[in-house]
Amino acid sequence: MSPAELDPYVLERMRCEWDKRARENARHFIATANDEWNTEEFFNSGRLNLFFEILTDLGNVCQGKGPKDMKVLEIGCGAGRMTRAAAEVFGEVYAVDISGEMIAKAKEALADLGNVHLFQNSGADLQVLRGGGLQIDFAFSFIVFQHIPSREIIYSYAREVHRVLRPGGLFKFQVQGVPLTEGEADTWQGVHFTDQDAVEMAHASGFELRYRQGAGTQYFWLWFFKPEAMEASKDSA
Repeated sequence: MSPAELDPYVLERMRCEWDKRARENARHFIATANDEWNTEEFFNSGRLNLFFEILTDLGNVCQGKGPKDMKVLEIGCGAGRMTRAAAEVFGEVYAVDISGEMIAKAKEALADLGNVHLFQNSGADLQVLRGGGLQIDFAFSFIVFQHIPSREIIYSYAREVHRVLRPGGLFKFQVQGVPLTEGEADTWQGVHFTDQDAVEMAHASGFELRYRQGAGTQYFWLWFFKPEAMEASKDSA
């Protein structure tokens, strides 16, 4: 299924509800541990998450590249909580979010950073990054896909990251591993993935699922590696 074939109602619902959350209390809905974040605490929380989830994994993330030589992509950047932290480590940071309200807040908060590029996207693809032959060295998403109510949208993102990621590069992200106890998936508790679901998504989107951690939890981490060009050509032969 291509991005153009996805349910526009679901995407519009996602955009409207995240715009509403951004207007109500953007920082709380991004990081629910605090109802009233001050600016320093909010961005320091992003630095802590980046340290524990990304910087402790630089062997897989960088693969011999210097961080300052890398272009990275963040999906679901919100108001820029982790984007600022990433920009302090990596050379160029490209960040997307479905909410125009969130992107406006991120642009205001990160206006001092010349290596950050912020875009409102459709909520399912990376068409806003087309043009100029941009190639990403590393992509990540933190506490974002857990809020997506459609498996097809998450699959679309995986295929889109595969398109822009350099051969050998890593897409590290989380999905919702906790099944719903009642009702249907919505824009707060999204569709859940089992371990087998994750394996199938990696295969369908052209990735190698090298590691996974946290199956059955809210923080089900997946390490999707794009095959090297030579290996990819062998697989297609």
